[in-house]
Amino acid sequence: MSKAKQTKVSAPVGGGLAVKVVEQKMPTLEDYVKNRDWVGAVALLENEQNFNDSRAEPKLWLAYAYFHNGDYKKAIQVYDQMMSKPDYNKEIHVYKACCYYALCQYEDSKRECSKGPETPLAVRLQFHIAHKKNDEKNLMTYHHKISENVHDQLCLAAIHYLRGHYEEATDAYKKLLLENREYTAINVYVALCYYKMEYFDVSIEILQSYLNQYPTSVTAVNLKACNQFSLYSGKAAEEIMKPLQQAYEGGNVFADNDLLRHNLVVMRGGENALQTLPPLVEIFPEAKLNLIIYYLKNDEVEEAFNLVKDLQPTSPKEYILKAIVYAMKGQLNLDQKEALKTAQQLFQLVGSSASECDTIPGRQCMSSCFFLCKQFEDVLVYLKSIKNYFSSDDDFNWNYGIACAGVGDYKEAEDALVAIQAEKYRSDDCYLKWMTRTFIMNGKPKEAWELYLNMDPSSESFQILQLIANDCYKMGHFYYAARAFDILARLDSDHEYEDALKGSVVGVFQMVIASKATLDQLLEVMNLLTTLGDNPQVEYIITIIKKWGKQNNWKI
Repeated sequence: MSKAKQTKVSAPVGGGLAVKVVEQKMPTLEDYVKNRDWVGAVALLENEQNFNDSRAEPKLWLAYAYFHNGDYKKAIQVYDQMMSKPDYNKEIHVYKACCYYALCQYEDSKRECSKGPETPLAVRLQFHIAHKKNDEKNLMTYHHKISENVHDQLCLAAIHYLRGHYEEATDAYKKLLLENREYTAINVYVALCYYKMEYFDVSIEILQSYLNQYPTSVTAVNLKACNQFSLYSGKAAEEIMKPLQQAYEGGNVFADNDLLRHNLVVMRGGENALQTLPPLVEIFPEAKLNLIIYYLKNDEVEEAFNLVKDLQPTSPKEYILKAIVYAMKGQLNLDQKEALKTAQQLFQLVGSSASECDTIPGRQCMSSCFFLCKQFEDVLVYLKSIKNYFSSDDDFNWNYGIACAGVGDYKEAEDALVAIQAEKYRSDDCYLKWMTRTFIMNGKPKEAWELYLNMDPSSESFQILQLIANDCYKMGHFYYAARAFDILARLDSDHEYEDALKGSVVGVFQMVIASKATLDQLLEVMNLLTTLGDNPQVEYIITIIKKWGKQNNWKI
């Protein structure tokens, strides 16, 4: 609430000495409105002694104060009282429609607005309602009714902004600012456009002129914090917002402000997302997007899909997010080929667009499109062009490593996969399989074997063992192939494993002859053959090896 103005005067007292007397002057409604102290304005109007049903002006001001204080339902109640009089001002329908619009009740707002006269305010409101309802016909109808006055041009610039036409919005705002220097708030709108175009430093610079005058403006401070978040971190962004709490005379500014509460969730990496974001989905489009991101980060793909399936993307970020959700759903469910096809189309749409094709997100989209088509050579064309920007990014290294392995560049694949730090990846069954294969293909069967030894017995470890056995045999690492086939033969009575074990032992024997394996390794794998019991082939193999050993003075 605004402080009372103080007027100091001198008055003679008693012995002729002058003393200062402080005269308190109560703030007027004009003072409250000028200072945007809506709580004070509401208190004054609610307690006004002469307030009665016959006076419309105080009620209009009360509804106006309620509206600007965010008490839209209370404002509607006041308007309903006024409309109960037979001679009420029909323009009140438009004011009431503004309240419905603020409550996101767009159909009610449209219906109420149509009951009033077509004032400039009504035209602007219908223009925005048409945008919210994706009513292109009415949007164009009311667009033609927008005049050249400041309020109408601000309305038009806002629609440009809401439709993602940030350059057009910026041009409109700059023109208005040149013609109306006193409208310093337009600096905030320009800064918001630059934020959306990801010119974060420029946004902060433009914003500062407004913050110099209004250092505790919630809108301006929040926007600066968002820029800091994009440039640096959530912690840096929170520091920017601290003065808001210090200047707030209520309880907790974050609890009382939907926008700040939403952004705090984002800045804290999704903390309290499920408590905060769902009620805000219909208020802020970003709330829905951030809730989808939260579900993805927590592997709740089905919940993310339920939110994104009806989303009509209007920006590259929205297209990309929808593509990611569809890709994840398609990869998790083998019967969801249509989901993968949709994801591929969405990625291609962004990556091939004129505005995004040369950006980092655009190249990532094209690489994802080709990845889903398993065209790994094309994937690498795009990933290699942005590799320097993601040297420590686990997600990038995962995709890059798999793509390299897909074209047979196992050295590069190993470097990328080893660089991954997140335990979520390193403990994943798919990661372990690719890591196993790259080790083997790069002549490191021992490292692959150690990966298996560190696993707990499970169906996944059985698959890793099969991979080691087959890949080692194919690459001539017969010692580890023999050890793997031995365990497989013990776990499964399939004769193919027994035959593969015999072949691996012969392979180790060949490696010894070529001086590429040791006698100890040969003796170890020969002992594995004894587990196969009486077998003519086993006896023949052992006889041949012993004969060779005797000829070369090796004791076998």
